[in-house]
Amino acid sequence: MTTNHISEIRQYGQSIWMDNLTRDLVESGELKKMIETRDIRGITSNPAIFEKAINGNKIYDADIEKGIREQLPTYKIYESLVFDDIRHACDIFRPVYEESNGLDGYISIEVPPTIAHDTEATINEARRYYQEIGRSNVMIKIPGTESGLPAVEQVISEGINVNVTLLFSVESYVNTAWAYIRGLEKRAAEGKEIGNIASVASFFLSRIDSNIDKRIDDKLKAGVTSVDQEAKLKVVKGKVAIANAKIAYQKYKEIIKTDRWQALAAKGAKVQRLLWASTSTKDPHYSDVMYVDELVGPDTVNTLPPNTIEACADHCNAASRIDTKVEEAYTLIESLKDPDIDIDINKVMDELLLDGIEKFVQPFQSLMNSLENKIEHLAPV
Repeated sequence: MTTNHISEIRQYGQSIWMDNLTRDLVESGELKKMIETRDIRGITSNPAIFEKAINGNKIYDADIEKGIREQLPTYKIYESLVFDDIRHACDIFRPVYEESNGLDGYISIEVPPTIAHDTEATINEARRYYQEIGRSNVMIKIPGTESGLPAVEQVISEGINVNVTLLFSVESYVNTAWAYIRGLEKRAAEGKEIGNIASVASFFLSRIDSNIDKRIDDKLKAGVTSVDQEAKLKVVKGKVAIANAKIAYQKYKEIIKTDRWQALAAKGAKVQRLLWASTSTKDPHYSDVMYVDELVGPDTVNTLPPNTIEACADHCNAASRIDTKVEEAYTLIESLKDPDIDIDINKVMDELLLDGIEKFVQPFQSLMNSLENKIEHLAPV
């Protein structure tokens, strides 16, 4: 029997979730099988994933026709499809949720990306999604924008599980952690249970390297002034995302040592785990599991697309590395300020956040358009 390296990773305190959800996976029994054979502990989804799942797939047609008969608007038909998939996945993962005492077994669903900059709309949709889906192991995804974090704080205080998504900078992660803490403090002050709430902070990886690597390639193509400059640029390539994540983890360790967190922990609060997202390697020169191998460690989650899950099960090299080469990580990030490299990481992170929201808005709108077309096609004449 071959070794499943994903199960080895769990021994180091990290859970592997899957970044994919389709009705085919649910109804075929494949999702249940992946829990058993791949040790998958949860699911993340986003508008791009649902666009791929629903577009051109006849498995949803009967439910779309039902929505047409009920004269539902397009967005309500969309929700009926997606909410059903989420509920079924929650039910499949319910044993994982119970066995892990609410640590794992969550299915994440994102509020509409079109409201990423609207705090009140985000709060209202998070409440509605949580109530309508009606599963204790659903996690509502809210972007970690300036407008999103007050929503995170509020819905956590109301007992709703939250996956804070689209985090790129260490500062945005720290702000997210404190939003979670404030939400729990508010709930605790009202005398309510806080031990049954879970949250993850989704820290994106490969998009950082893709952005910075392109900047480095552009500088190399434009011509360098010295061999030394060329060497400095090449050393940074493909290294920033992992270095940035390691620094974020150090911040996590500092936060959980604070008196404020310790007071919540004494009341049974669960830590908000860092979740590594955007983990499929975009550059073929890099290892296809580099965003897994380098970031294994306690109190973390890594969410992988199906192809990375298979690659990891086959050849991940499981060991706790999140706390290794930390000084090198700080040095590497600091080196971006070197005049020979000259990359403003704060500017990169701001760009990535705006681009990340757009990458969810576009497929969401595309899905709405294609659903409209499908409704027209399936509607009785």
